[in-house]
Amino acid sequence: MARDPLDPGTGMIPGVGMVIGYGRKSKDDQELALQVDALKRAGCERIYLDQVSRAGPRRAKKGAVELEKALEMLREGDTLAVWRLDRLGGSVSDLIRIVEDLKSRGVQFVSLTESIDTRTAAGNMFFQICAVFAEYERRLLIERTQAGLEAARRRGRYGGRPKALTDDQVHEIRVLLRDPSVTATSVAKRYGIGRATLYNYLREAREKGLE
Repeated sequence: MARDPLDPGTGMIPGVGMVIGYGRKSKDDQELALQVDALKRAGCERIYLDQVSRAGPRRAKKGAVELEKALEMLREGDTLAVWRLDRLGGSVSDLIRIVEDLKSRGVQFVSLTESIDTRTAAGNMFFQICAVFAEYERRLLIERTQAGLEAARRRGRYGGRPKALTDDQVHEIRVLLRDPSVTATSVAKRYGIGRATLYNYLREAREKGLE
């Protein structure tokens, strides 16, 4: 059984499900080794590791293949463990999205360095804080998009037609469509694509496990 990471005697995480670790290299192999050692001491049964591309954070984000594998492996009752919060997401928005997804699936989360453990009352507040910021992000996005649609209607046209949508834009579309007052048609026009194309992007996101 995995035990508490704050217990100096064992360093193990408590739980009834599988404990899966995730690490991400940012600078050197030594830091990655530190992550792996800490995750092993925490009792992780499997550890997935990504390396940041030198091409930059956007490309590295798309290349986080092992993170996607780790998230797919997790089931209700399991725990995802990381060495430090910034190893999980390349930005605050990424972190919030991932943590929200874990909570919705009944998966617990542990960050060893920050002593965050959502199995505890104090640690569960982390889930709640992320939920507050996720709702804040959603409301801001809806307000900005509705303002943009209204401005476009006043001009009698909509924005330029992009060749393809980025992952961030697809995420924005998914957030917007959670609001019953926002229609797929209005969102498609906002991004300069057709409804069929919009649904294709959403389907691809579901197939990638991004929802």
